[in-house]
Amino acid sequence: MVKNFFKNKSVRAVGEVVLNTFILSILTGLFAGVVVTFYNIFASFGEEYSAQLYTLILQNPWSIPLLFIGLAAGAIVIGSFVKLVPMIRGSGIPQIEGAARGVVKFRWYVTMCSMFAASLACIFMGLPAGAEGPSLEIGGSAGSATATLLRRNQMVKRLQIAAGASSGLAVAFNAPVTGMIFALEEAFHSFSARVFVCSAISVIVAIITRNALRDALNLSVGFAFTSFSFTEMSISGCVYAAIAALVVSLAGVLLYHLVMLAKKLLKKVTFLKGTGKYIIPFVLAGAFGLITAYAMGGGHSFIEALGTNGTGEFNIETIFGSPVVVTLIIVVVIRFIMVVICMGCGVPCGVFIPMLAVGAGLGAILSLAFTAIGMDPTYTDYLIIICMAAFFTTIVRAPITSIVMVFELTGQFTNCLPVLIGVAIGYFVGEMFRIDPIYEKCLDMFVEEEKINTSAKKQRVDVTVMPDSEADGRMVRTLIWPAGGLVVEVVAADGHRFVPDGKTKLNAGDTITFECVAASADDLKEYLYEVVGKPEKVEIMPKNK
Repeated sequence: MVKNFFKNKSVRAVGEVVLNTFILSILTGLFAGVVVTFYNIFASFGEEYSAQLYTLILQNPWSIPLLFIGLAAGAIVIGSFVKLVPMIRGSGIPQIEGAARGVVKFRWYVTMCSMFAASLACIFMGLPAGAEGPSLEIGGSAGSATATLLRRNQMVKRLQIAAGASSGLAVAFNAPVTGMIFALEEAFHSFSARVFVCSAISVIVAIITRNALRDALNLSVGFAFTSFSFTEMSISGCVYAAIAALVVSLAGVLLYHLVMLAKKLLKKVTFLKGTGKYIIPFVLAGAFGLITAYAMGGGHSFIEALGTNGTGEFNIETIFGSPVVVTLIIVVVIRFIMVVICMGCGVPCGVFIPMLAVGAGLGAILSLAFTAIGMDPTYTDYLIIICMAAFFTTIVRAPITSIVMVFELTGQFTNCLPVLIGVAIGYFVGEMFRIDPIYEKCLDMFVEEEKINTSAKKQRVDVTVMPDSEADGRMVRTLIWPAGGLVVEVVAADGHRFVPDGKTKLNAGDTITFECVAASADDLKEYLYEVVGKPEKVEIMPKNK
């Protein structure tokens, strides 16, 4: 009886859901939580070490030439490393998004170890490198590891890559909701209960793991930015916020186009078989690091220094005794240039926080200008956070992630309306100037450069929904289909034909026509069988003689 119980299709289906959704997500969260937590601890140590090293070099000017020789040598090593492992090019976010959609394939252990080492090396050498992008890729690699080691199918692997990526981002920011939103808004561009549940479980486990490890090591587990304070904002304050958001959104459009231009120009550099181009950002980072410590690292310390706790008075270290506004302009220009060059070159470092730092710095500059013409200085913290969110939204085109991220990073929700205004303006400006999401654009360029699926062509196949399969009783929009594919027709079990939409509910016996770009019809069918179930082979009995 027990044996028959476990043979029951419904019981087996429930078992598969428990394993693929709950157990696997817990393992992904645990793995990602441990690795990404230690990665971020090492990254913070790297930022401190590089700042101390540059201070020591300034005290001993004779060592400056040695610094640039070391940076040039490091650039060639990192460039060669990136050439060997293309998955670590840039922040890694576009590649891991592509993997979550089934477009990009990678070996998790190579990608995880390579990004861990290469991005830390960049941070140690003083580049304005954030840890969030690499954390996301490392987390996605952890998700791929759990699915691969437990021999799960491609659909489950994609779910776990997205869950791991969400966990990596959540651990890096200590922002669990931001991590979960990423999986829906960035990885799959749609809401799916399955994706949400996998990401939620993984993120919860990863955050608990992070906090436990940091607590055991006597490290802070709180919010990222604690120097910001918000009070109720008047109508006039909202007007200032809207103007500031518009200005920084236009700056975001400029950054986007400069990044695309830098990619085209730097691709033409053939020195040392293309690795020579990496000398440019490394040498620039060295020069800028000698000017100010705010030019190094991801930008956490810079953003934190901009917070005024509601007073409107900055407590920022000035550069060579210059006025605060001059210091802010120098830091913003430096970071703006470095984001463009690092993204254009493909340096394996995060630009998530560096982009936020540029937006925050622009907000600080505008707040000084507005205060001079009559704005209440207590609105300064508002403008900084709003501009940070608007700048990020314009470039990345992820408004929901931007809104949630601001709330979680500051731990305050009184800034809701002004942030909504800023994010809405940022998104509108991006739409008006037809800006593609920068990570989407980078993914397309990566696929083209690596010649992925060059032999693929549009395929059209018919498959039947099997009883107790993933698709049985589910709406079309809730299922994880092959990337870029579309269910173009459904033939119901009773013979009725119709064109489905996202709300169409599939049932056992329905035959669907699926259209997608793939290497072959057989490859496409094999993936679809993971969603609709594979038909049992009918054994043909030999005829009696």
